Amino acid sequence: MTRDQTESPHTRRGPLGALVDRFGHLVHELSKFATVGGFAFLVDLALFNYLASVRHLPPVLAKTISTVIAATVAFLGNRFWTWRHRQRSHPAREYALFFFFNGVGLGIAIACLAISRYGLGAVWPAVFQTPLADNIASFIVGTGLGTLFRFWSYRRFVFVEAGTPPVPGTSHDRESGA
Repeated sequence: MTRDQTESPHTRRGPLGALVDRFGHLVHELSKFATVGGFAFLVDLALFNYLASVRHLPPVLAKTISTVIAATVAFLGNRFWTWRHRQRSHPAREYALFFFFNGVGLGIAIACLAISRYGLGAVWPAVFQTPLADNIASFIVGTGLGTLFRFWSYRRFVFVEAGTPPVPGTSHDRESGA
């Protein structure tokens, strides 16, 4: 027998090949999620700045409105593109859970904005009570933290894979008592 016939496919492809085999589907989903999120982010950014700068709404109210509208865009993109391969459950259930978890993500972004503007801004208003600081706190820090939470929660609770058996030895196995 030759060496190639006795080695597993993972050995021949190396550790990187084994990682791709194990996590490739996750990377594919994450890239689609990021594309949808990027588009929704642009909607959020443009609408927030329009409402805060042109319509002169308070920044926290402008952020709330822009995020709700961007979330609707994200729901449609994720349901019909990112996780279209997953079995659909009741649409009202998906929509309600999506917006619940998006509300938590919104809370994360608003908390970052409020801490920056009203907490740090009380100490150093010339820096933290500016449109640039509002955008950094809301869109870089808040959206970054909120996005990590959203990906996990949508994948775990909203767009679930029905009927997929758990992989032995994973945390899901331990949670279910298997």
